[in-house]
Amino acid sequence: MVLNGSENPVLGLTTYLQQAQTGVWDVQASFLPAIYLQGVNLAGGTAVLLPPQQPDVADRVLDGLDGLIITGGRDVDPAAYGQGRHPLTDEPAADRDAWEFALVEHALARRLPVLGICRGAQVLNVVLGGTLHQHLPDVLGHSRHQLGNAVFTTSAVVTVPGTRLAALIGENTDAQCYHHQGIDRLGRGLIVSALDGADRTIEAVELDPDAHPDQFAIAVQWHPEERLDDLRLFAAVVAAAREYAHTRHPSTESVS
Repeated sequence: MVLNGSENPVLGLTTYLQQAQTGVWDVQASFLPAIYLQGVNLAGGTAVLLPPQQPDVADRVLDGLDGLIITGGRDVDPAAYGQGRHPLTDEPAADRDAWEFALVEHALARRLPVLGICRGAQVLNVVLGGTLHQHLPDVLGHSRHQLGNAVFTTSAVVTVPGTRLAALIGENTDAQCYHHQGIDRLGRGLIVSALDGADRTIEAVELDPDAHPDQFAIAVQWHPEERLDDLRLFAAVVAAAREYAHTRHPSTESVS
């Protein structure tokens, strides 16, 4: 297939795989809050779901995508970055970790645009050899980043000048946060692109644009899908995915 200018780029979004109830059914299910899909659709992209499965099919799955979004969810297994599990770290979801690690590794190798959201920022950092703070209240002395009971908190986030993120959203933004973990040591090739304005927690990272000027890989610790009145991050990854699609299929003429 050759893309024409009116076609929407296709972005894959990772999902949960766990017990879920609907009607009379109580089964293992792959699911994702619809608000993620709405963010992609409103920004001009087509969304497809990527449930956890065997990691060895990840590269084949990416063949059909123009961009990748690693979504929020359970804590990354600390064994992946050489640590024992903190008492308040989630029970690992080994299937999801392995699947998302493989997707990110192959996506970066083929320069596929990547957006990480909350857990997605942590996955990107760990894949590139970084580590995490397993429980931010131990480091910061407060639990403002995750109050619990599905209540998002608003953080005043300040971007780092000269980063790709700063060019996209400006000097600062109000972000919807729900995370008790955070990035500690940065992964290879990553730079910090945003910090919490009050406690300086790392709130976003990206591939160094100087070293990777044409590769879109940004990950934010907050939840942009909770603010669909501000589509800038979704619009950015959709635009990068569209460019990637046209690079793969340079002709803008459709074939009959």
